[in-house]
Amino acid sequence: MRKIFGPTRTDDGYWRIKTNQEIEDILKGQNIIGFIKKQGLNSLGHVERMVGDNIVQKIKRWKPMSKRPIGKPKTRWEDDVVEGIKSINISKWKKVSQNRDS
Repeated sequence: MRKIFGPTRTDDGYWRIKTNQEIEDILKGQNIIGFIKKQGLNSLGHVERMVGDNIVQKIKRWKPMSKRPIGKPKTRWEDDVVEGIKSINISKWKKVSQNRDS
């Protein structure tokens, strides 16, 4: 966030990086990590409500034929979002996602 908002010019003409408090004041108390996770959950809700023959649903259900490389496998977008769902203790998330208001 410091790079995004850039440095601050002081009264005596010197440039300095923004403090944590200044960045929090700019963001108005929003937690950037929480905001990103919330956007992922919103996107998952949109994808789950799409009809089954939609291209996005087809890509989501697609399983590649090749093997993954040795080592720790890369996580998929859905894996990260489902982990976020588990952290806020939502059970039966597929059913919940069908209701847009919840």
